[in-house]
Amino acid sequence: MRAQNSATASRGITVPAAAPTGAPAPDRRRAGTVQAALGVVAFSLTFPATAWGLEGIGPWSLVGLRCVLSAVIAGGCLLALRVPVPARAHWGGLAVVAAGVVIGFPLLTALALQTSSTAHAAVVVGLLPLTTAAFSALRTGVRPSRTFWTAAVAGAVAVLGFTVQQSGGALSTADLYLFGSLLVCAAGYTEGGRLARVLPGWQVIGWALVLCLPLSVAWSALALAHEPFELTAHSAAGLLYAAIGSQFLGLLVWYRGMAAIGIPKASQLQLAQPLLTLFWSLFLLGEELTPAAPLTAVAVLVCIAVTQRARG
Repeated sequence: MRAQNSATASRGITVPAAAPTGAPAPDRRRAGTVQAALGVVAFSLTFPATAWGLEGIGPWSLVGLRCVLSAVIAGGCLLALRVPVPARAHWGGLAVVAAGVVIGFPLLTALALQTSSTAHAAVVVGLLPLTTAAFSALRTGVRPSRTFWTAAVAGAVAVLGFTVQQSGGALSTADLYLFGSLLVCAAGYTEGGRLARVLPGWQVIGWALVLCLPLSVAWSALALAHEPFELTAHSAAGLLYAAIGSQFLGLLVWYRGMAAIGIPKASQLQLAQPLLTLFWSLFLLGEELTPAAPLTAVAVLVCIAVTQRARG
């Protein structure tokens, strides 16, 4: 074998390195699915946490403080572990992650939740998996199968039908904020998933947060001077969860999962996120659950099963 490698090397042929002796591919996919699912669970609590935070903190202040807290934690971890600064080629992608999932999505959804219920917001943002899959196809050149796209579109239609039924057929300003959040978040997810193939997932979100730290400090100072700020049990818990559970830990496992199983398939796991958020809205916020929710749940779960089995 050594002689063969020497011969091929002399002819300018690159021989792929032997596969690592770590976990086999099925185990890696299984672990990636679990990590992506944990990210979805973490994200499902984001809207209820934001609603709690808005009880005592203005939306601009809440988002700014959320970014500052999570950036300090991430920066401390990067510094303590002496993680080297990413290569210059990665900073453009990190900027997209920062703009999409660190600033854009939290701000737009916080503005929407001032007038929208968390249940309504959850089903609108349920369109995020299809949006992310489309961004991924455009950005990475991956072309999922027809079965994948059929199931993904069916899931999106189910979520959209639920949304229209809940809103009475009319879109509000809050809906426009939510649809805007879909676009910026899908771009951030796609770029973060791509970067997580060359950088550890926690470093992707960690450096994106650190990149935003100067802006978020100035932003928070300005917002706090113009908005109400009252730390109650709910507002403090909401702020801390949004900063630590959703912004840092949730994105950490999410990007690791996307790197392992692929962006399109990981994104389809988020079809379950609106249903989880509906449960938290009922349990934590006391919002009413409509009869249409169980029907949507069945349709969404079927779509998840199909997309996970479809070959990308």
